[in-house]
Amino acid sequence: MATAVEEWVEEQAKLAQPARIHWCDGTEGEALRLLEIGMSEEKLNGPVFWELNQKKWPKAYLHRSHPTDVARTEHLTYVCHPSREMSGPNNNWMEPGEAKQLLTRLSTGCMKGRTMYVLPYMMGHPDSPYAKACVQITDSSYVAISMRIMTRLGKQALEKLKNRHDFVRGFHSIGDLSPTRRFIMHFPDDNLVWSIGSGYGGNALLGKKCFSLRIASWLGYRQGWLAEHMVIMGIEDPRGEITYICGAFPSACGKTNLAMMESALGGYRVWTLGDDIAWLNIGPDGRLWAINPETGYFGVAPGTSMTSNPNMMRTLRRGLFTPTLFTNVALNLDTNEPWWEGLDGPVPEKLLDWQGRPWKPNSKEKAAHPNSRFTVSIYNTPTLSPEFDNPQGVPISAIIFGGRRGQLIPLVVEGFDWTHGVFLGARMGSETTAAAAGEVGLVRRDPMAMLPFCGYNLGVYFRHWLNIGNRLSKPPKIFSVNWFRLDENGRFLWPGFGENMRVLKWIIDRVKNRVGAKETPVGLVPHLDDLELDGLNLPREKLAKLVEVNMSEWKREIEEIKKFFQQFGQHLPRELWDQLGAMERAVKS
Repeated sequence: MATAVEEWVEEQAKLAQPARIHWCDGTEGEALRLLEIGMSEEKLNGPVFWELNQKKWPKAYLHRSHPTDVARTEHLTYVCHPSREMSGPNNNWMEPGEAKQLLTRLSTGCMKGRTMYVLPYMMGHPDSPYAKACVQITDSSYVAISMRIMTRLGKQALEKLKNRHDFVRGFHSIGDLSPTRRFIMHFPDDNLVWSIGSGYGGNALLGKKCFSLRIASWLGYRQGWLAEHMVIMGIEDPRGEITYICGAFPSACGKTNLAMMESALGGYRVWTLGDDIAWLNIGPDGRLWAINPETGYFGVAPGTSMTSNPNMMRTLRRGLFTPTLFTNVALNLDTNEPWWEGLDGPVPEKLLDWQGRPWKPNSKEKAAHPNSRFTVSIYNTPTLSPEFDNPQGVPISAIIFGGRRGQLIPLVVEGFDWTHGVFLGARMGSETTAAAAGEVGLVRRDPMAMLPFCGYNLGVYFRHWLNIGNRLSKPPKIFSVNWFRLDENGRFLWPGFGENMRVLKWIIDRVKNRVGAKETPVGLVPHLDDLELDGLNLPREKLAKLVEVNMSEWKREIEEIKKFFQQFGQHLPRELWDQLGAMERAVKS
């Protein structure tokens, strides 16, 4: 008798009409076979994979996506609740029946002549009470291999799926890669993601943003937990005590650098648990516990170097787990190595750009696409926490909300309490980057870094956050940070990278009640004498500027927050209006 998973796969095969079906077992041998097939196959954009210099970059391969398919396409991403109101103004909406009709028409025969790969996978450790069983089908070997890196894929997941009907379903086909026939649709009530016309990671690796945030956030709302766009890290102090924190940052704002930080502060070190997704559950002890449902990194390559993120560079070159993929980076023809802007060393003389075209150092165009990526196993990480595979997760003592703001926002602010901390997250804005299609450099409100990823109305989501806090016996302290504040000449005031440990130390000191703080209308900021500044050559006036709260400059910000909040109407919690009102009164006084 066929299982529910087998029946579902059979139904999708009738629709997509593939030439063959392959159930992936997640083994190393299978990955190598798929790589070999991809290197010999001619797809829509040439071979799927190119083998790179194996001596310098063990088990590394290059992949190029279609030139029209290089980032998340938020305008073609839909969340299809039965009502537009539940999807909220933060999501594109289509009536579920209409959406399925459209997708059925686009998906009929979409896999003709191709292999349908069936990917049974777990989000989270299979033994974790917080893990979810899933299955995705795809006609892309790039997606099949990437999902093996990013999730626990294979026979163990298939065993978990055998007698279940509540698994998350993912249908993916690259289709013909036409932007006019490209949709990424979510059906939260059906535990279904349906994506066609894109091979880009965020649109095609359906366990990533599509499930682990958009669908999972809805599951969390109904089941009483949180699915968040957050790093998870442990910070070990000189006494050997480890404090676990989560941090939410919009894409390309330094999440991965933070999660793998090499501390510039003696005696402190970072243990990495995740750089992108955190599932937060209330444990039996009433504390907030976090797991990373993923097993890999899908990181932005440009800017990654031994200066900015030495541990990621070591991860990319470690080669313990097959394979490591580089997508839309440039290729050094002399050495057959990947290259991108910001990489250590001189610019190579002979490069192919991200589209495979000859590139010269004086070119006005970038050699690597600004959103070029690497996909690599978390098990290659030299700083991987021993708790990574703990099915219970780790207890969270602090939550950080951060963004990229050149002005206004202080280096670090602590919320007065949980409700004010939720307000810090709800009002946060960040300057846009190349991780999403559209203009770069505009300030966009991005609450909890979840604007593109929350699978339901953000106003209801804020209420859910407040409710979670009410159920916690010891809620984490909540902070906001901004590493990107500029001086009058447009230079960064704060050195960032490993020096960020100085800010994290203050956060931990606040969690442990070791230091005081200065109260301002926007929250609690450090007394400069409480920041560990030894060895940091920064004038005191610059340090003062970093934690300055000039309320006259906040008038415009308050109006923009007010405008953003208004779109959620009756769903925006009264408590957040009260927090904004209190801040506005402080400005006027």
